[in-house]
This record gives sequence, C-alpha cells and structure tokens, in this order.
Amino acid sequence: MCDRSPCRSGATLGAMTTRSRTTSAIVIGLFLVFVIVGTVLLAPRSSASEGANPAAPPSPSASPFPNPSQGSPGQVGVPGGPVGTTLASALLATLPVKPALTMAGYNRTGEFGRAWLDEDRNGCDTRNDILSRDLTGATRSGICKILTGLLVSPYTGQTIHFVRGEKTSSLVQIDHLVALGDAWETGAQSLTQQQRLRLANDPLELMAVDGRSNDEKSDKDASEWLPSNASFDCVYVARQISVKVIYSLWVTQAEHDAMARVLTTCGSITGTASSFAG
Repeated sequence: MCDRSPCRSGATLGAMTTRSRTTSAIVIGLFLVFVIVGTVLLAPRSSASEGANPAAPPSPSASPFPNPSQGSPGQVGVPGGPVGTTLASALLATLPVKPALTMAGYNRTGEFGRAWLDEDRNGCDTRNDILSRDLTGATRSGICKILTGLLVSPYTGQTIHFVRGEKTSSLVQIDHLVALGDAWETGAQSLTQQQRLRLANDPLELMAVDGRSNDEKSDKDASEWLPSNASFDCVYVARQISVKVIYSLWVTQAEHDAMARVLTTCGSITGTASSFAG
C-alpha cells in the first residue's frame, strides 16, 4: 500500500490529463462544425428545379423564327410580285415567241382537273369564289353557294341578273383569260399536273363573264378573239400577259403582234401579280 499523498497526487494528475483530452476533443469538434457550416453557407445556390432537371443549353443554330427561305406550299411559276409593277409591254417583251404545239390528245379534265375544285382549300369551289368576287349584291345558301347577284360582263358591258338554276346558271360563266387550250399549246404541257391545277384555278386567270362571250371565245388567243367591249381590251391583254409570264408560257407570233397593237393604246398599264401562284 502507498501512503495517501503519492496516491492522491497520481489521481490528481490522471484527472487533469483526462480533462485536457476532453477539452481538446471539444475544441476539435467545434472546429469541424464551423468548417461544415461555412462550407454549406458559402456553396453556390441553385433552384430545386434546376437541380432536379438541368435545362440543356440552346443549340447555336436554333431560332424562334421560321425559315424565311421556306415558301408557301403549292407555289408555282416565277414569283408574282414584280409582275404587278412592270409595264405590260415590258412583260410582253420577256415572253418567248414560238409556234403553238399540237392539241392532239388534249383532254381538258385530264390535263387541268375537273371544274371546279377547291384548290385554295378555303372550303368553297373556285366557281363560287369567283362569283362571290365579281357579282354585286350576291346572296348565298350557306357559306359558299351563290344563289343570285348582279354582273356587268366586262366583255360586253351587259348587265345580267344571275339566278342559280338548271336553265339560268349558264348565263354567267367563269372564263379562263388565257384559254386552257391555248395554255396547253403554249407551254402548259411542260408544267406538272399540280402546276396546271393551280393555273386553272388561279383567280388572276379567272373572270365571271356572260356565257355567250365565253362560248364565242372558246380556246382562241388574242389574235383570234378580243372582247366586243373594246374599252376592256387593255385590261384583258395585260392580264393574259401576266398569266403567261407567271406560269412560264409563251406566245405565238400572231398573238404577240395582236397584244402589242392593243398595248399601244393602253398608256402605262402594268401587269397584275398573282397572290395564288407567287
């Protein structure tokens, strides 16, 4: 056995050593807590949605705007814009002069489609579209079908009271200013079927007229037929030239000369653009 003093001294020393170790552990622990808290507080923040599903960066080529080089579906021929601001005489000078091709094997419905289609997809067939445009005071059944209206035929100046019916509808007909037979002889054979359908239903190419004039004209070009209403000749020929330019057709020599003679009396009349084709 030892006396009390040495034993008490050793016990005291041991207790001091234990307290020192405990203090050191507390200090180290507090230091680690401060380090962890500081790391959390200083870390960059991000939203919960970004952390859950980070968005991919946009492609450098991405654009919110449509491709400006993409034209409207179904456009054919050359763009119609310049035609509307160019003198008809200057447009005529751009048309090739060639002999007419043969009409052998020509079939109006087979080459240009039946009359009448809804080529512009507005829910109404082309005949009713043109009647709606050219008649005044038109009445309808539903959205499309024209029942009655008043037409002053541009070919004669005659006033016609149109009434839809089996015996009366034919008094007002829709004329192709460039007759489809003439178009077939002067370049339309080289167009695609879709292009020919567009030509046959283009409002620029169509006009409501008196049935008798339309029957007389048939497939004749400007060297063979002009409206009896001579005051309309300039508009008639300028529209024909516009159609032929837009749809890449040509004129015969006789047709060219007849058109040129008419235009000498027309001043600065320009062509007419087609919103349908260009």
